[in-house]
Amino acid sequence: MSRQIKLIWDFRGPASAKTAEHHEIHLKEYIIAEKLPLNLTGFDTFGEMHAIAFMVVTDENMIAVRDALKPHRGEVFSGQ
Repeated sequence: MSRQIKLIWDFRGPASAKTAEHHEIHLKEYIIAEKLPLNLTGFDTFGEMHAIAFMVVTDENMIAVRDALKPHRGEVFSGQ
């Protein structure tokens, strides 16, 4: 089984939570359009001024998705 990579987009400011929530919609649309094997997305807030949107991709798809969507960072996904 290949590794799963969590690609992360950071949003800051008072509208960060709504922006991250909206960004997740576009990530889901991208997964459908590109027929990616995983359909795991989400968003989290870390206080009033920081939120993230994320999607999980396989190691094989990571470079193509990274180059197309330009996430701010990534990490190995542990399933939590």
